[in-house]
Amino acid sequence: MAQPNSDIKYLTPIAVDTKKKKYCRFKKSRIKYIDYKDPDFLLKFVNEQGKLLPRRLTGTSTKYQKKVAQAVKRARHLSLMPYVADLLK
Repeated sequence: MAQPNSDIKYLTPIAVDTKKKKYCRFKKSRIKYIDYKDPDFLLKFVNEQGKLLPRRLTGTSTKYQKKVAQAVKRARHLSLMPYVADLLK
């Protein structure tokens, strides 16, 4: 018979969601302009195949994600970055 006031004991600890909060690195460091002539910086927002990483992975805000996309497009157009690559990084 179970006691009504007894503590509940678990064999395994309860999973608590302790993810890091994502932040926009542009807002944090107060960057207003994203330079398309700096391909090393832009490579942080591109995966191995050359595709842009989504906001949910990078934590970038909508405003700056659009600016990053535009800068990557400009860098690709000027051949500073490849359009498609097998192993970019």
